[in-house]
Amino acid sequence: MNLFKRMIGVFILLSLVLTVAGCGSTSQSSSNESSGDASDFPKKPITLIVPSSAGGGTDSTARALASATEEHLGQSIGVVNKPGGSGAVGMTEGANAKPDGYTVSMVFVELTMLDHLGLSPLSYEEFKPIGLVNLDPAALTVPADAPYDTVEEFVAYAKKHPGKVKVGNAGTGSIWHIAAESLEKNADIELNHIPFEGAAPAVTALVGGHVDAVTVSPAEVKSQLEAGNVKTLAVMSDDRSDIVPDVPTFKEEGFDMNTIATWRGLTVPKDTPDEVVKVLEDAFMKGAEEKEFMDFMKSNGLGVSLKSSSEFKEFMKENDTFFGGMIKELDLNG
Repeated sequence: MNLFKRMIGVFILLSLVLTVAGCGSTSQSSSNESSGDASDFPKKPITLIVPSSAGGGTDSTARALASATEEHLGQSIGVVNKPGGSGAVGMTEGANAKPDGYTVSMVFVELTMLDHLGLSPLSYEEFKPIGLVNLDPAALTVPADAPYDTVEEFVAYAKKHPGKVKVGNAGTGSIWHIAAESLEKNADIELNHIPFEGAAPAVTALVGGHVDAVTVSPAEVKSQLEAGNVKTLAVMSDDRSDIVPDVPTFKEEGFDMNTIATWRGLTVPKDTPDEVVKVLEDAFMKGAEEKEFMDFMKSNGLGVSLKSSSEFKEFMKENDTFFGGMIKELDLNG
């Protein structure tokens, strides 16, 4: 009996030792996973979630960038479209993906607006940024025969005709609506905001004489500008747009306005290891600097604006604060 008890005791002791060793091994394994050892990352293809339909500007930018980045990453990059909810559907899926670096999400300006608009609880804080690749600022564009050729003249005209100048936008609460509201506030004028189902119909209305101005991106008026049907007075950014390099910024014209633009960048889930993010940042930023990507963006009227992971993080934070305040002021909260 004593021998039996001793055998049982030895068995229990061995079981405990093996259990502790197993836990230690598991802990070590988990530790190694969470530490983000990127020495052999990536070992398989990357999935790039695009929160919009195929064929649009975001989709086109993502596919061109993926193609230019694959050689720098050493793996293929598959683009998957997940449209819906002003981008909320795809971006939410990206935020909830496994934080191992193998699922990357393209995000855009609405990420810093959705929560404030009451459309989704998703915010930029659910992501860890890789980098910004595109920015298209709002631009004040008017008919070619409009009685003003500068922002100063436009503002003077608006002050003489309060509430009479009709400005088309891409829908109430859209980035281009907020751009017009920002101009109105900064210049201390009263405008008549006319919503449309997107920028394209707003531009069509401008050319048809149904509105007096639009505050969409230079890319969206490019063809009409080249046809001589419209003229762009200024852009809402710190630097001039490559699409309309001869057009001054609002700041050059004496208006201290924030940059208001649609933009696109790359992110991963917030718990992704920093070492993995660094690998992705290096590869995608090199891809964005490739001639094929630059040429594609230029030929399609899309602006290239590159910001590192840390710069993009600060940029999103600034956008979130700015749009949060603006949306509250406009009483557009959900």
